[in-house]
Amino acid sequence: MDLERPVAPDPYSLLPKVPSFELTSTDVAEGEPMAEAHASGNTSPQLAWSGFPEGTRSFLLNVFDPDAPTPAGFWHWTVVDLPVTVTSLPTGAGAQPAPEGATVLRNDMGTADYTGAAPPPGDRPHRYVFAVHALDVESLGLPEGATPTVAAFMSLGHVLARATLAPVYSR
Repeated sequence: MDLERPVAPDPYSLLPKVPSFELTSTDVAEGEPMAEAHASGNTSPQLAWSGFPEGTRSFLLNVFDPDAPTPAGFWHWTVVDLPVTVTSLPTGAGAQPAPEGATVLRNDMGTADYTGAAPPPGDRPHRYVFAVHALDVESLGLPEGATPTVAAFMSLGHVLARATLAPVYSR
């Protein structure tokens, strides 16, 4: 397989601009390699967010690999309808039930959890964009079986602000 291909743009640069807020982690850092635990170990990293705007009524969390060798990238984790009172998730939260009121959607592996990084061996480092979107609604009202792409589409008119953190990983 020829893995020489152009670098995909930041997926959020293609959407309407919104203000930012802070997303931090004790486990991963912007542009830095992810530990094996968050890749083949399928352990989601700790995440915390702050500074989101007044009027935020819920959050949408997702993890997306825009560098996956597919035309549509790869969704690793999506949690919708996170209550506004939830502003952090501990290491390993992706293998636990969602906080009360929230729903974990099936990722591109078909499982409702966090799937770690697994780029093709020898491919360039992939970016894993962890994003928290502050929304102006308590619930997106998604239909049963909605995909991460549907959640992203349905949230578009409700995003007040977005915070991202993009570590990298390669094998």
